[in-house]
Parts: sequence; C-alpha cells; structure tokens
Amino acid sequence: MMNFRSRWAMGFHGSVWAGAIALHAASSLPALAQTTSPEALLTPTAPQLAQGRSPIAPRDGVNGIPSNFDDPADQVAPPGLRVEPGNAPLGAFQAIAMRQELESLMGRFESATLQADAVAAPPLLRPVNPATVVATTAAGDPQLAPPALHPALVQARQLLTDWSDLMAAGAYGEIRDRWLAARQALWQGFPSDRPYAQAEIRAMWLDRGTIVRAGSKARLAVIFDQLQAAGINTVFIETVNASYPIYPSRVAPQQNPLTRRWDPLEAAVELAHERDMELHAWIWVFAAGNQLHNRLLNQPASYPGPVLAAHPTWAGYDNQGRTIPPGQTKPFFDPANSDLRRYLLRLVEEIITRYDVDGLQLDYIRYPFQDPSADRTYGYGVAARQQFEAIAGIDPLLISPRLDLRQTAAVQERQRFLWDRWTEFRTQQVTSFVAETSRLVRRERPDIVLSTAVFAKPEHERLQKIQQDWGTWAERGLVDWIVLMSYAQDTNAFESLIRPWVLHADYGSTLVIPGIRLLDLSEPAVVDQLQALRDLPAPGYALFAVDNLDQPLQTVLSRTQGRQDQPIPQQEPLATAASRYQALQREWRWLMDNGHLWVQPERLEAWVTEVNDLGLALEALAADPDPREIARARSRLLALQQTLGQGMDLQTANRPYRMDAWRLRLVTIDRFLAYGQARL
Repeated sequence: MMNFRSRWAMGFHGSVWAGAIALHAASSLPALAQTTSPEALLTPTAPQLAQGRSPIAPRDGVNGIPSNFDDPADQVAPPGLRVEPGNAPLGAFQAIAMRQELESLMGRFESATLQADAVAAPPLLRPVNPATVVATTAAGDPQLAPPALHPALVQARQLLTDWSDLMAAGAYGEIRDRWLAARQALWQGFPSDRPYAQAEIRAMWLDRGTIVRAGSKARLAVIFDQLQAAGINTVFIETVNASYPIYPSRVAPQQNPLTRRWDPLEAAVELAHERDMELHAWIWVFAAGNQLHNRLLNQPASYPGPVLAAHPTWAGYDNQGRTIPPGQTKPFFDPANSDLRRYLLRLVEEIITRYDVDGLQLDYIRYPFQDPSADRTYGYGVAARQQFEAIAGIDPLLISPRLDLRQTAAVQERQRFLWDRWTEFRTQQVTSFVAETSRLVRRERPDIVLSTAVFAKPEHERLQKIQQDWGTWAERGLVDWIVLMSYAQDTNAFESLIRPWVLHADYGSTLVIPGIRLLDLSEPAVVDQLQALRDLPAPGYALFAVDNLDQPLQTVLSRTQGRQDQPIPQQEPLATAASRYQALQREWRWLMDNGHLWVQPERLEAWVTEVNDLGLALEALAADPDPREIARARSRLLALQQTLGQGMDLQTANRPYRMDAWRLRLVTIDRFLAYGQARL
C-alpha cells in the first residue's frame, strides 16, 4: 500500500498540484457565488460566527455537540497490560505478555540500580579481568560469581522460575498475586536516595492555570525554585492559550484577563535564566478558543475567542457547519486563510523578538480530531473551500470519504481520488505554515529551539484524522524537536507509543522527545516510564504539567536528578554526548571491578583501549568542536555498538536487556553528536 508521500508524488497534476496549493495558500480568492447549494448553506455570516453560532441549527448539546462524545485529544492510552487478582484461567497470550513485561521491568529496575551504584566509579576502564571467575565451562568460557541481587529482583526471578509449574497446576490466582506483588516490590525498590540520572533534556510544561494561580513574579519564583530543585532544565510556558496571550501584546486583540496585572512571560524569562534553565514560549496555533476557558472568564460557552470574534471569516468548520466538532471544546481557525497566517506569524515574531526566550513550541498545530469513517470531517473554512475548488474544480463539501457502493467503479475511484487530494490539501496547509514559521524563526532568532507538540499516533491515522505530518517536518529539518504527547497509563503502553519514533525511525539532527502525562499517574509509574525512555534512544523527556507535580514525585526527582553539574543538552550537545558516554564507562568499570563483567583475554586490552580512547575523543570534541572529528567519533560509536557483547560474559538479572540498553544508549549519544554537528 502506498504511503502518503507516495500518493502525493503520483497524484493528479503532480508538482503542478503541489505548486498550486502553495500558491493559493498565500492568496485570497473571490467569495463563492451565492447559490442554494450545500456550500451556500454552510458558509457562515459574520454575525453568526461572532456569536459562536453555526449556520446549521445545533442538534443537541452546546453548539451541536452531543454530550456522549469524548475528545480524542484528551484521551490517555489505557494500560497495555491489565492484571488484576482473580482465579480465572490465564490464556497463552496473556501469560506470555505478563512474563515479558515482568522481564522488562526487571531490566529497567536493574538499569536504574546499576546507574546509581556506578555513579561514583572512575570512568576509565582497566585491562584487568575480575578475579572472581569461579569455574569454567567445557568450552573454556568463564563462570562468574552471580551478583548479589536486590530482594525485589530475587522475588521476580523466583516467580519466573516457578511459572511453568504454576501454569501446569492451574494456579492462575497465585500467578496473578505474585506478579502484582513482584511489580510493586520492583516499583518501590527503584533507587530514590541519590542522584544518578544522566544528562538529558528534562522539560516540563508550565500551564496557564498554574501561572494564573501564581499571580505575581514572587510566587512564580517559588515554582521555578521547585523545578530547579527537581533537575528540570527546560520549561515550556503556556504563552498563548485560546487566542489569549499571557503578556500585553501589540498584535493580539487582548491579553488574558487573568494575567493583566503583570507580565508572566517577562518574569518567567528572568526567573529561568537566573537558575540556568531554558524558557520556551508554548503557543496554541490553530485552536482559536476553548469553551472550558470561557467559564473562567464568564464568557458564554459559544464565545469563539477574541480573534475569531474579531475575524469571523478566519474560522474552520466541520462538514455539518459546526466550528467545534462533536465531543470537543475548541473552535479552530482555517489554516488556509492567508490573513490568519499573517496574523499568527506577526504574533510569533513579537514573542521571539520582544522576549529573550530560548525556544518556541507550536501546539495545536493541526486540525481538530475527525472520524472520516463516520463521515465526521473538518477543514471547510471559507478560504479552504475557495482555494480547493479553484484547484480541483469541486467544493470539498461535495466530497465524502465514504464510498457509495451503488455507484460505478469509475465514480468510486474518482471519489477516492478527490478525497485523497482534499486530505493532502489540508495536510499541506499545516506543513506549509510550519515551514513559514521555521523560516521566520531562523531569520529572526537562529539561536533558539523550534519545537512542536504532536501526537504519537501512526502516520496514516494522523493524516486522516488531524492532518499532522510531523514526520515530514522532522525529515526536512523544519523543527529542532518533535515533542511527543505520548501519554499512557502504564509503561507497556508508553513504550508501544514511543518505540516507533525513537527506536525504529531516524530523523537526523531532529530530536524526538517523549512526553509523560502526570495526571492520575502514580509516582512509581512515572519513575518506571522515565527509566523506559532512558533505556531507549531518547534524548530526554517532557512532563505534563506543573499543575500535576505533587510533593512525592517532586521529592523523587529532586533526589535522583536534581543539583547535578550537568550540561543542558540543547546548549551543549557535544558535552552531553561526552557525559553520557562517561556514564556508560562507569557502569562497565563498576561491573568489571565487582566481578560481573568479563572479556576474553585476547580481546580485553584492545577493547579497553577502544572504549577509553573514544571517551577521550568525545571530551576533546566538547572542548574544541570540529565537524570532521564529530564524523569520526560517530563512526567509532557505530563500530563499538556493533561489536558490543562479543567475547564477553555478563552476570546480571537480564543479560539480553542489559546489552540492548547499552547499544541503544550509544545510539542516543550518536544523536546528540548529530544534533551538535547540525548546529555547528
């Protein structure tokens, strides 16, 4: 099956089509003719939109929104593996999944404890094998003394040893009870008494509600003190929400009424920089308003936000003429509207030139969620319909994603073809705006980070349901970071969301940063998800949001990653690569010194020399960057990754997991080198 880019390349009119889209995205077309067709019925009048009313009478709920829909944007992935007490038989699939999850958790637990144990070990390896070889096999390989395992690992390993017998005996209740107890023991046993986290991007979203509750620079300073103590080095501050900036703007119609007594953005910049933290302005792009926010401002639920109220023709619509799709709470702009785009770019320029921010994050850089299979679609703003009809010769309202099987095959094929073109058109509106923003930021503030907050959903689903093609943004280098809203209730589901993007994809110098939602997530579950991404090739994480940072988690973060003299990765990517490589060296040194890692004598000296020399080369690069030397270091990293484990014996709770984690951490180091190379 062809992917989106393949269909585009083979599409009708080819590059002419793409060029026409780009041309019409930057122009305004005449108004549609007055007719009695569906397009005329769905074209809003200015008074209707200013009052938040649809041209079609609402059928039920507010603005025609049924009350039994849930906004997909607010949903969190359910547990990938749900285990509850009970004696019901265990199916083969669930039993395998439980074993695999327990083994993975043991691997993550051991990663954390090993990092904590090795944090003070010398980084340079010695060409000396441990003296704790207790025996040799018939083939002459060593048998190392087993490590002294943490009691939680002993408990989990014993369950795995007993598993087959318990299954044969039908002791399903005992398996479940012991599995839950083992998971809880491992969760509670994660080290939390000393700093051990390696250098990484540690970001947190500072939400509007927290800013409003702070109410002053002095009280906001308390929040920044807490974030600094927790080791957070990057803050995404909610700067534009539902078309309201938190600062006094010369571009936007009005500042958020709840922050008018002060300038939170100006205060936050100063507070962050005083604490050697970065501050990134986080803005809503195409979401124009918010019914939930209207309540706080004593506005009617139908109020579309200050920008749409002033410019009603900038609105987007669904195929039933509603500004807000069923089950959702936000009206959206029409990304095809050239006047809107110019307004948004002026707003971006104001933020990055008036304030000394370190980054800009684009949120709601998409259309609202849709369900084409149920004929619930979006994007029918006045400008979009005009431009698409000028290109394709048909109003997109007359195109449906659902085929009428009573029609001929030729008619169905044309319908499918036109729907694909309409999807591509809308997707291109978003991508072209990201490109325009990127050009503006690179021109005005090439020193800052441009990031996007996006969904970690499969590409086809994103293109069909929200027209968000962030893979192209990353591949083209339009943004520096892709920040995934990879929110999940357990680590199993979290890994499923992020693995395709951090493990199986490579976007060159664009970093992919997973996000974790703290709401309703227990402290051990957060720590487990953090360790999962630390064992994958991820450069760091983002936590949503400050509003949900409770005291127990604050304490754990402060103890495990706070008050460390570490580089901020985006500022010093080469120093970060050197620091993370040293953390690996310390683990290998600690394991060798404690008799848990052995290398064949004929390989030992050469391997130790290779490892130590690469560490020195990375340190030299951090002190004196040279693009050619970066390329050489990356080649040496690849060679080390490919041979890691050959001629070695390792005594740990989960040897395959440990080897994989080390290889993937080498990949992370390489990505920091690529990031640094691009910035040079």
